Amino acid sequence: MRLSQLFLVIVTWLLSAGIAAAAGPCHGKFPNLISDICWKCLFPVSIGPAKMTAGQQDAGPTPPIVCSCPAPPPLFIRYGVGIGFWEPARLAEIVRTPYCSPTLGTRLASLGAPSGTNTQGAGESTKEAFYHAHWFTFPLLSWIGMAFTQAACASSDSFDIAYLTELDPLWDDDELAFLINPEAVLFANPIAQAACIADTAAASVSFGIDALFWCSGSQGSVYPISGTSGHHVGGVDSSTLLTHRMIFKMHRQGLGMDTSTTGAMCQAVPQPILRKNQYKSQMLYPIPQTQKGMPFGRPSSIWAAGREFPYEGEDFTYLVWRKRLCCAF
Repeated sequence: MRLSQLFLVIVTWLLSAGIAAAAGPCHGKFPNLISDICWKCLFPVSIGPAKMTAGQQDAGPTPPIVCSCPAPPPLFIRYGVGIGFWEPARLAEIVRTPYCSPTLGTRLASLGAPSGTNTQGAGESTKEAFYHAHWFTFPLLSWIGMAFTQAACASSDSFDIAYLTELDPLWDDDELAFLINPEAVLFANPIAQAACIADTAAASVSFGIDALFWCSGSQGSVYPISGTSGHHVGGVDSSTLLTHRMIFKMHRQGLGMDTSTTGAMCQAVPQPILRKNQYKSQMLYPIPQTQKGMPFGRPSSIWAAGREFPYEGEDFTYLVWRKRLCCAF
């Protein structure tokens, strides 16, 4: 049984038993698939090198006009047309109350887990926050029957709870997180962190710099890959940073794949070091942001004014858009 299926069985059993968390608010709603989705974020769509755009940014390689993939006998090779597009593929929830799901509008369980924190002291060094993260598969294009998903670009995903950090001891312990990101010691110095200024500048106008993979632009450092934001200045900044970390974590653990290079046109391949230009995100909760997808590291001052408010607006849901290149037959 896949890990995601195991999580779903556990959560379904807990919900059917009527278990609810004893403390902490849990608010939310399932997104409106018409009005809450940034449908322009699907673009640009590429057919070979030709692009159909809708004012959306893009990065990375373009597909060849003619492509080929292995096929079973007697064909052995199938030829097709290279297609590139942005796919709404995942949901990331960043929450303070353990097991609270803003997407489902309820708590998923009452098992033990540390609660989120959001503290601000007198000095810069005392501003910190801790959030839990939930990772959902969200194959929106398959639901609405987009043509891309009817050919070789089809995805076998279904709506599913794929990961809960409440069940992961590495998420709430920065030292244990070192087990999956030992290279963090290379970037815990002022020179490496100063390089993130360039990443912020790049993300302000386009996508961040893939070579600076330890940076998340104006939100700070990707390391440690845990739920702690060491320089908390607001929920939007911390939640976008932790969304970036969650995606990086999925890639590092083999649950995230390369889908946006020519080598992945026939089948997704492992990508332990996340390429930032493969993803962009949009806020779905508490206030949908439907005009543009936001690359990792883009300053929240550009787009996030008024999107955090007390009580019901301190947990967050992001729709994660993933770049796809595929060979359509």
